[in-house]
Amino acid sequence: MSLLVVGLSHRSAPVSVLERAALAREAQAKLLQDTLAAEPATEAAVLATCNRIELYADVDKFHAGVAELSTLLAQHTGVGLDELTPYLYVHYEDRAVHHLFSVACGLDSMVVGEGQILGQIKDALALGQELHTAGRLLNDLFQQALRVGKRAHSETGIDRAGQSLVTFGLERLAEGVPLGDWAGGKRALVIGAGSMSSLAAATLARAGVAHVAVANRTLARAERLAEILQEPGGRSAAGFTASAVEMDAVPQELALADVVVSCTGAMGVVLTAEAIRAALASRPDAPAADGADQDRTDGSCPLDSSCGDAARADVRLALLDLAMPRDIDAAVHRLDGARLVDIESLAEASADAPMAADVDQVRTIVSDEVAAFGAAQRAAHITPTVVALRTMAADVVTSEIARLDGRLPDLDDKQRAEITQTVRRVVDKLLHAPTVRVKELASTPGGAGYADALRELFDLDPQAVAAVSRADSQAGTHNTAREPA
Repeated sequence: MSLLVVGLSHRSAPVSVLERAALAREAQAKLLQDTLAAEPATEAAVLATCNRIELYADVDKFHAGVAELSTLLAQHTGVGLDELTPYLYVHYEDRAVHHLFSVACGLDSMVVGEGQILGQIKDALALGQELHTAGRLLNDLFQQALRVGKRAHSETGIDRAGQSLVTFGLERLAEGVPLGDWAGGKRALVIGAGSMSSLAAATLARAGVAHVAVANRTLARAERLAEILQEPGGRSAAGFTASAVEMDAVPQELALADVVVSCTGAMGVVLTAEAIRAALASRPDAPAADGADQDRTDGSCPLDSSCGDAARADVRLALLDLAMPRDIDAAVHRLDGARLVDIESLAEASADAPMAADVDQVRTIVSDEVAAFGAAQRAAHITPTVVALRTMAADVVTSEIARLDGRLPDLDDKQRAEITQTVRRVVDKLLHAPTVRVKELASTPGGAGYADALRELFDLDPQAVAAVSRADSQAGTHNTAREPA
């Protein structure tokens, strides 16, 4: 069996395609179950974030696996296979391991070095464990990816090379003004109470906003987040407050807010351009009727640096959309008085060169870890054959001792035990060097063939080897240590 990944990301596909291909958790679970039901795959995991959808599988046939995984992605995302195929990338065996380890280190993120991807990888592993679609290979792979990512962040300056997507997005809104100066005294509305929204709310609180209103479909989660924000250490400004509101109250909160961050799991637009236009018109700082907000239909200020200073000077409502698919109507880009930064604009702006030395150091870590992981997997691949060989040897010893008992029935217990121990020592010594050496050879590139050679030389029963492999796989599925938070 071999590791295969088929996916698409911000590097291979436009945001419009990623947006349509987004998968809710329920859809991810169904994709995993259907992947396991497909003939080429025996294990499966899906890594779905705001800027990537990747399906990992342990397959027995490369071409059949690529075709099946591509078809499954098309079926479950709702994007036609013909349309999706040009944006898909494929990684196999060591290249697949290298890809996931690079992703875990933040090398493949919109903002190089961001650490949130580690939580998303952990979630992908947890879902595979929950559904029992991740066996020994994918459990080992994803747990090692988490360790490699943590190693990169602890041993290098990759954290300085990049920032979290939340901080990066807020700094884009601030347009070069220090975040603390820009956010000081503002009123914020955060829509959603998941990990990304919670991070945004905490970042705004530390930056000095006066108030954060949290809106969420489940009010209890919004209330919990508001409580956490007001705990010691969750804020930096004296007099800071936080509140939870129902989603029905969002229009009223929009009229009061200076900055809005939205990141929900909704599959449609949460804030329409019309709702933002209405909020701008109802604000106390709305311009007089003869200078009312107008759409920038000439497209002169779709986003950021292409706008003139005069066009940016009248921003009264700053909006950050971190959701995929997007929460905020892209038409908001054309509203005077509003400034919108979304995933698409962050992708365009994320080409800033990070610290080359840190990135090179992380790449070295990834390469070393890929080699070590490959060696460990190749060594593990021969273990069932070695176990089957030693089991066969033990059976031979047992059989010969039984035959000896029949031919020499007068042996006492002490003599029989001594003879048995001697025969076992001889067999163990004869097998020790070959089995140790074959494990060493199997860990080298191209070493997979040594297991076949061992089975052929000793005429091992393939069913016995397969039984050991199945037992190992089941142990890997059910006996997995969760990565600490």
